[in-house]
Amino acid sequence: MPKVLFIASHRQGRSPGQRFRFEQYFDFLAGHGFKCELSHLVGPADDQFLYKPGHFLKKLRFVRRCIAKRRADVARMRGYEIIFISREALMTRSTWFERAFRRGSAKIIYDFDDSVWLSNVSEANRRWGWVKDASKTSKLIALADLVFAGNNYLAEYARKFNGRVQVVATTIDTEEYLPRTVRPEGPVVIGWSGSITTIQHFRYAVPALRRLKAKFGDRIAFRVVGDGNFHHEELGITGLPWRKESELNDLRAMDIGIMPLPDDEWARGKCGLKGLQYMALGIPTLLSPVGVNTEIISHGINGFLPRTEDEWVEQIARLVEDADLRARLGAEARRTVEERYSVKAWQGTYLKHFNSLLEQGQAIPA
Repeated sequence: MPKVLFIASHRQGRSPGQRFRFEQYFDFLAGHGFKCELSHLVGPADDQFLYKPGHFLKKLRFVRRCIAKRRADVARMRGYEIIFISREALMTRSTWFERAFRRGSAKIIYDFDDSVWLSNVSEANRRWGWVKDASKTSKLIALADLVFAGNNYLAEYARKFNGRVQVVATTIDTEEYLPRTVRPEGPVVIGWSGSITTIQHFRYAVPALRRLKAKFGDRIAFRVVGDGNFHHEELGITGLPWRKESELNDLRAMDIGIMPLPDDEWARGKCGLKGLQYMALGIPTLLSPVGVNTEIISHGINGFLPRTEDEWVEQIARLVEDADLRARLGAEARRTVEERYSVKAWQGTYLKHFNSLLEQGQAIPA
């Protein structure tokens, strides 16, 4: 049975970038003869300080533990046929561990789903910015036997450094993501889902939401999922923290899902995950027409692609006023995910790439 070592930052079930890129394929791969093992760095105790300001000594000890963990991975790498690296082996400027894996016999897959070659340090860890080097991404891409890029924009970047690049979409398990069967009484809920690092994107929608609140009053309500510290008194929003156990119900409470983005290089690398989550649940969805969003949404058919503040207001208002339109767009959105962005639609491709690597024989040390 071929063994695959997945190298990633977070434990299973914690990070959206891991859950919707590769973790949800573990059972399928196991059913087709692959033994999958995840080696992660961030544990539950680390969550308490890692993304908060300060805690210098704890963060220093965390880095030392990570280095020790990756040294242990290198020491045992000969027991694996494939090493799958999600973004980076270590959250620093180092490429030492990836180069060490390259010198072994295992085939290397490098997977990324954001414009990770751009500097993007959280405000809480601004003082640690010198530890990271986003430009190392090109070196990691060059080391790989195969690169999985989340969309065409990312793939174009990767092909500058490696000719073995495949677009592998971020996908949804549509057997888990099932639409609600009954809508509760109450206001039409306009919702956004993200994290403490992407809440800045929600703020792009606030001017339009203010206008909608003035127009509809108590007929609408707003929901923010993913940042429990977010508050907006005027709009009546108290953010909900991300919780795996309640994630689906937190999303199902939405009648309309929004994903506003700026049109910049970082946003053009996004893989549309939040929009796909809404769509899989049959929630009518509005996405900024940036990057892969224009491939996911056919405007007016399975969702809307508003560009200006006026368009955001007009298109959300249409959905608020027309329950049949919400149902129709939501059903088409669900169909789009099932056919083009579901685990079921992509699992054969995933397996094909893994088997193809094994058929190529031994990796050639760099």
